Amino acid sequence: MTPLVTAAVLLAAVTHASWNAIAHRITDKLVGFTLIGGGGALIGAVLACFAEFPAAQAWPYLLASAFVHVVYFVLLMKSFRLGDFGQAYPIARGSAPLVVAVLAAFVAHEVPDGWAAAGIALSCAGLTGVALWGLRGSPPNWAAIGAALATGLSIATYTVLDGLGVRASGSSLGYIAWLMVAEGIAVPVYAVRRWRRETVAMLRPFAGVGLLGAALSVAAYALVLWAQTKAELAPIAALRESSIIVGAAIGAVFFKERFGAPRMMAAGLLVIGIGLMLHAG
Repeated sequence: MTPLVTAAVLLAAVTHASWNAIAHRITDKLVGFTLIGGGGALIGAVLACFAEFPAAQAWPYLLASAFVHVVYFVLLMKSFRLGDFGQAYPIARGSAPLVVAVLAAFVAHEVPDGWAAAGIALSCAGLTGVALWGLRGSPPNWAAIGAALATGLSIATYTVLDGLGVRASGSSLGYIAWLMVAEGIAVPVYAVRRWRRETVAMLRPFAGVGLLGAALSVAAYALVLWAQTKAELAPIAALRESSIIVGAAIGAVFFKERFGAPRMMAAGLLVIGIGLMLHAG
């Protein structure tokens, strides 16, 4: 985890939280994810014209990841319908890093050393603190929590698939381009079949903000995929989920959700965890 890799992943965290906030802001979740997914596919198609074609051995990972990404989009839409942004987003993102650490150890044979393991553990503790703070003051919405946890499992799955795939691809830009195309067309195809002649009317009011979300989504994941070619999967996954802190701040500023002292302490744990992961690098 060099300073350059760390900076790239932290920038990815900010852009990721931003596009998720845009998706949450659009009232009709199918409209939001149609624009973000479709816009991402268009951006990917343009990038594919200038990038090296991914190596053959990367395609099984890429196609499997595209399928899991579609499942992730469906689960994320459901999470945002059922729960508040300040609850659904932290639980979905915060539950993923530990699963990634376990999967990476078994699948990629990446077992973190003492410093990295301590950093991952502290970061996950901070992320969990932010997530639990989202439940404060109201009875648990188990349907929303279940959807968010399932979303986290899908995140962990595609993270490991893409980590292995991008390393085998020979071109991180080519991999992200074709991944965006493969994963981005499913939701728009479903939406067009559902809306038919009303499609343009449904999308037009949110086209600008939705396409901005698409650009942020592609940028966020492109940075993460590049980082996965430079460092181990588990520390990157933990560091990327610092987007939870950004998401909590966005929730406080734009959605009028409380941030509070417990989230500040959780953010402090996350910062210490990042420092330990840097020390390990």
